[in-house]
Parts: sequence; structure tokens; C-alpha cells
Amino acid sequence: MDSNLITEQLFSTGSVLTGIVLYLLYAVTMWKVFAKAGYPGILALIPIVNWVILVKIAGMSGWLALLYLIPVVNFVFAIVVAIKEGANFGKGGAFSFFLLWLFPFVGHLIIGFGSAEYRKV
Repeated sequence: MDSNLITEQLFSTGSVLTGIVLYLLYAVTMWKVFAKAGYPGILALIPIVNWVILVKIAGMSGWLALLYLIPVVNFVFAIVVAIKEGANFGKGGAFSFFLLWLFPFVGHLIIGFGSAEYRKV
């Protein structure tokens, strides 16, 4: 297979623009979630810092965000963070699992722009 063809397909203008648009959408939704939880929204734009703040919103120590770096543990830890985050915004376990962990674009959009209020449990 021609390596130039693979490179052209991976880095085509359409895929790069789609990635940028999805990142901006997610950054805006996370900005709103952070603001509702009382944290500066600008922190949503910094890649690893937003993990730390998300873990704090879930009610855990920010140091636990290091668990995202461990290959199998990060999978389980992300589910725990999503469920605790949802509980702090008054959402149930099914909402948290499916919309905050599985489809975080949708879940954070609903929390950020919806009527959910942050209450630390």
C-alpha cells in the first residue's frame, strides 16, 4: 500500500476540520460544566488539567487524576468519575454511565446548558 495515500487519508482537510470542530464543541461544554461547579472555565482548554478538575468535580482528590495514565485502571476510573460527577449534578447512574462516560459530548452538553445544578454530595 502506498504510504502517501495513507498519509493523505489520515490528515485530509476534512478530518482535521472535523476534529477541530468536535474539540471546540467539547471545550465549550466542559467550560460550562466547570463554571457551574465553581471552577474557572478556561481550565477546560488545558488537556491534563481538565482531568484534574473533572476528578475534583466528582468529589475526589485531584491527585487521583494520575490514575488516568494507567492502562486498565483508567477504564474503570473513568466510569467511577462519570458516576460520581453525575451524582453531584443530580443525575442517576444510567445517565452518568451512558451520557457522561460513553457519550461525554452529549452528557456534558446536557449538564452544561441544562438546568442541572452542582451540589457536592
